[in-house]
Amino acid sequence: MSRYLLRRLLLVIPSVIAISVLLFTVLALAPGDPFEELATNPAIPAEVRANLRAKFGLDDPVAVRYVRWFGSMLQGDWGFSFASRVNVEDLVLGRLPVTLVVIGSSQILALLIALPVGVYAATRPYSIFDQIANTLAFVGFSLPTFFTGLLFILVFSIYLDWLPFVYRADISATGWRWYWEHLRQAIMPVAVLGLFQGASFTRYVRSAVLDVIRLDYVTTARSKGLSEQVVVVKHVVRNALIPVVTLVALQMPAVFGGAIVTEQIFRVPGIGSLLISAILANDTPVIMGVTFVFAILVILCNLLADIVYGWLDPRIVYR
Repeated sequence: MSRYLLRRLLLVIPSVIAISVLLFTVLALAPGDPFEELATNPAIPAEVRANLRAKFGLDDPVAVRYVRWFGSMLQGDWGFSFASRVNVEDLVLGRLPVTLVVIGSSQILALLIALPVGVYAATRPYSIFDQIANTLAFVGFSLPTFFTGLLFILVFSIYLDWLPFVYRADISATGWRWYWEHLRQAIMPVAVLGLFQGASFTRYVRSAVLDVIRLDYVTTARSKGLSEQVVVVKHVVRNALIPVVTLVALQMPAVFGGAIVTEQIFRVPGIGSLLISAILANDTPVIMGVTFVFAILVILCNLLADIVYGWLDPRIVYR
């Protein structure tokens, strides 16, 4: 296992370099100027804008700028935000924990919904429960997160006045009250992402269980006198989760995309809302930092999926 992980981590290096080259080149060639406001301000001389561009190396060739940026990244210097006037690493790393908590909680909620519902529906195909579960699943992943987010705000914040619809990081409460207030304001963004992913995962789980439950070794397990619960949990679900893990890992980019929209709707101070603000301000260093972090997280999620394969299927040997 350790040798396999080391080899996979070594393969991550060229992947990260290729992703960084692509992201940096696209952002460098994109139209727009971070100092555009200075150019349109008659009170600021053109020499000031030219000096700022020279200071940050914006007039250098793209290859030279990339080498300089990548070298600084290796030293822990992610650049300087033109809009916020602070270091990019301070902005991104300060907001990253909030995003990870929201995404992680939503994925846990999605699995808590998808696993029991998908397995129960597959063991009773075409029953009333199966038809209701399929209908709700289709509705769940057909509705975009921005629509369900606005719907949650309308119902739970405006009509019922149960939950706050704006995420506040500066809560003045202390002790258990502080934790309770953070939990209340995290319920809706986590639920929006979790229900959207849970609806999609439910279809995957149901389909995978239906494929496995018809195999010969499942029939053999039943013929040995094992209870249906043991057959389903021990012999069916564990093997059915292997393709589900693959699909979950492949869907991580969509999860992060949904998190960006959800954070913007509920004003969650995560890196998703930071990315939107940076795009609107044409703050290229922040855009590069956030997208690079998203790419790293997706790569790590796929690596984690490979490790889970070995736990689910003992026949898989890591060499």
